[in-house]
Amino acid sequence: MLALLRFLFSSRTALLAENLFLRRQLALFQERRTRPRRITAAGRIMLLALAQFFSWREALVVVKPETFLKWHRTVFRFFRRWKSRKRGRPALPRNIRAIIRQMYRENPTWGEERIANELSLKLGLRVSPRTVHK
Repeated sequence: MLALLRFLFSSRTALLAENLFLRRQLALFQERRTRPRRITAAGRIMLLALAQFFSWREALVVVKPETFLKWHRTVFRFFRRWKSRKRGRPALPRNIRAIIRQMYRENPTWGEERIANELSLKLGLRVSPRTVHK
């Protein structure tokens, strides 16, 4: 009776997601009976994505809920690491920045282009004048 009520009041997307979720678990179960092995990362991500559309706790059969939550935490950790990665060009090493500052202090009449050319000519370090200006 509860399943019928849930069927009547749930959205079509949730039903499709739950159906795919259950089918994937059935395929995993059948696959394990013939060749026992772990679920792949792609399979885990697919189950996690489908679980966003319905209450997955009642439909989870193949693994423990704690394992499923652990997968979710792992995917979330990778996602946060990807979102918080550094963007743009990497900064110049400190020793090169120190050389640029020293050259500027010792030669106040040189501009950024001259300092960049001197670094390139004498030390073989290719640095943009704009980088020297920064």
